[in-house]
Amino acid sequence: MEKVIIVRYCEIHLKGNNRGYFEKVFQENLERALRGIRHEIRRPSGRYIVENFDESRADEIVARLSKVFGTHTLSVAYKVSADMDSIWSAVLTVAPQDGTFKVQTNRADKKFPLDSMQMNAEIGGRLLSANPRLKVDVHDPQHVVYIDIRENGTALVFGAYVKGAGGMPVGTAGRGMLLLSGGIDSPVAGYMIAKRGMQLEAIHFHSYPYTNLQAREKVEELARILSEYTCGLTLHVVSVTHIQEEIHRLCPAEMMITLLRRFMMRIAERIGKKTGAQCIVTGESLGQVASQTIEGITSSESVLERFPVLRPLIGFDKTEIIEISRRIGTYETSILPYEDCCTVFLPKHPLIRPDLAEVERAENKLDIEKLVGAALDSAETLRLS
Repeated sequence: MEKVIIVRYCEIHLKGNNRGYFEKVFQENLERALRGIRHEIRRPSGRYIVENFDESRADEIVARLSKVFGTHTLSVAYKVSADMDSIWSAVLTVAPQDGTFKVQTNRADKKFPLDSMQMNAEIGGRLLSANPRLKVDVHDPQHVVYIDIRENGTALVFGAYVKGAGGMPVGTAGRGMLLLSGGIDSPVAGYMIAKRGMQLEAIHFHSYPYTNLQAREKVEELARILSEYTCGLTLHVVSVTHIQEEIHRLCPAEMMITLLRRFMMRIAERIGKKTGAQCIVTGESLGQVASQTIEGITSSESVLERFPVLRPLIGFDKTEIIEISRRIGTYETSILPYEDCCTVFLPKHPLIRPDLAEVERAENKLDIEKLVGAALDSAETLRLS
């Protein structure tokens, strides 16, 4: 009797002639998630089986694989020979000791002597005889014993489904450059767009020495957490201190955030072009803060030459975003009290609905190419796996 882990995928089965490509990428991501753990992965019809691993690490394997996008459910199962004695031994291992239960059999091997209903009755009867504290409830049981009889002479016996991350395999929907701050929203935005299969890099803008090194460490930790879902993550760290100082010196104070966002977009696109990205991803939610009005969004996006901007959270409210951040494990880090660059030189009354022509006139006072070039020269790259 061997302990194995069954991995079932989500939307891949809808992909028709392209299904093989999505299955291949999905398996590569499963392998990447299990790096450092001895294992083998097989791909029988419609599922993956992880086997030949240290059984004491089963929970760790499930935890890692549950974060791989494309995963629908997982089960820790016992693989045995497809005969009644072996199946019964595995059933005794996973069966509950009390409460209500039912047996649910899937018989892929139609040559097996009992059909699914007969198998359910046989195993259920044996369990009732072996343990008088159990009761059958086929409608709303507390426990289910699952038996999957395969075509290759083996059976899989398990007692639970673990929910996976859902979505599509990372790497099947292009590459994006995520603007990653130290707040709650942007890690959630990265998670949401990666769930649709996008491979991410991230860029973080800092204002050292106006912001401290703890603010940077906070963002690196957020990137590390996010990397568990994105099959690794490359983080570009860029200084915009000199840009903020010039805006503060030459431009109206209320335009600080508006102008800074335009520089961030330019820099992100420049780095993205070099690294193979195809779009920019932000954590903006319409109307949440002063810079996220439709006029503010239009202003920041207008400087881009080629890249579209994807905003996975544009229609979310803050409560919904916080709920997701708690679930994916970024919330407690996001709320640490270390400020990011957007809080430096923060005006008392930032522009809420900037006029694009006025913004461009103010920006003409700045040497844009020189400032962008200096920011690019400051860039550091970290690779998180």
